[in-house]
Amino acid sequence: MKAEIITIGDEILIGQTIDTNSAWLGEQLHLIGVKLNRIVTISDTPEAILESIDDSFNQADLILMTGGLGPTQDDVTKETLAGYFGTTLERNQDVLDSIDSYFASKGLQMLESNQKQADLPRDAKILRNTRGTAMGMWFEKNGKVLISMPGVPYEMKGIMRDHGLSMIQDFFPTKTILHHTIQTQGVGESFLAEKISDWETALRNDGVALAYLPSPGLVKLRLSAYAEKGNKEMVADKIAHYISELYRRIPEYIFGSEKDTVAKAIQDLFQSRGFTLAAAESCTGGLIAHEITSIPGSSAHFLGSMVTYSNKAKMAVLDVKEETIKKHGAVSEEVVREMAEGARHKLGSDFAIATSGVAGPDGGSEEKPVGTVWVSIAGPKKTLAKRLNLGKSRERNIRISMLTALNWLRQEIISGSFD
Repeated sequence: MKAEIITIGDEILIGQTIDTNSAWLGEQLHLIGVKLNRIVTISDTPEAILESIDDSFNQADLILMTGGLGPTQDDVTKETLAGYFGTTLERNQDVLDSIDSYFASKGLQMLESNQKQADLPRDAKILRNTRGTAMGMWFEKNGKVLISMPGVPYEMKGIMRDHGLSMIQDFFPTKTILHHTIQTQGVGESFLAEKISDWETALRNDGVALAYLPSPGLVKLRLSAYAEKGNKEMVADKIAHYISELYRRIPEYIFGSEKDTVAKAIQDLFQSRGFTLAAAESCTGGLIAHEITSIPGSSAHFLGSMVTYSNKAKMAVLDVKEETIKKHGAVSEEVVREMAEGARHKLGSDFAIATSGVAGPDGGSEEKPVGTVWVSIAGPKKTLAKRLNLGKSRERNIRISMLTALNWLRQEIISGSFD
């Protein structure tokens, strides 16, 4: 079976709002074996809505529609859908009571426009929204289905999780698709593909698909396979077998799975060994600290970060020697080593990491072009440093520097380099 997504709203068309709903819906449909054929964005007019429904029903069995269900006059989706499916709106007392309770819980007065949210198509199945006042609606016609939902992502996701996904699986014959994602860092997509090419061939020959999902500094490997009723456990075991082989093949690059982060891997490692960490950041501007402290419980191992962006700050806060900066420049192995050692000394941590680089888009030289970044790790017995040669995108350079610094620290500790 095929599905299409229709998002409604001029705010999406003019770029004022980014459509994140479609990405989430596409992922959820894929997980239950529904193929997404197309995503369409239209204006909030009856003509556009009717035309898009006809067009989508000619090509798909299921339409997921988001947006246009608010209480204001420019939201015309509900009325248009009622007309399309040959039904009328009538006030749903149960829904009205729930909307009344919703406003009361927030200490707000319910207006007449809010009461109209309870006027719903008589012949539609109502998918209750416990997170807002716009209900979801399930329409059927000639064996095909349209689900209309509010455009607020939090509310839309709630309706789909509570009702929509299970109803789709009950109505349509769908397969379950099993996924497992491996997270890697420190290796490019093409190099990784070459390194595991024979493993990938065996994987595909055994009915398991592999997708490379690169992003700045990371490459995710997603293994997927369809499971029929009764063989889900067998398929899961098959995927697990290939994952264990992958861990044996490239352990140095794998830091976790699914939605793990390098910062979470660092936290688990440091807390299991009782280590503490500090950071001295120049070109990363505090991103290392942000990434670490976004994980609950990070205070148990992370003592702090010093963002020493200027040379003056490097000298005053981290005790970097003036002559070191004059002789080698702020972006150098010598300076980044002194930064890491200074952070470790100042905060009394077991380990410290430091970054200094030319993030771009300007400021480079022939000797140190844009994308030159030095990273250092200071530990109890020694200090390490290495140079990264990145690209010209400032945002990418900063993020890759952060990820590389954290994962390099993880690799060095696991390898016993500081023992």
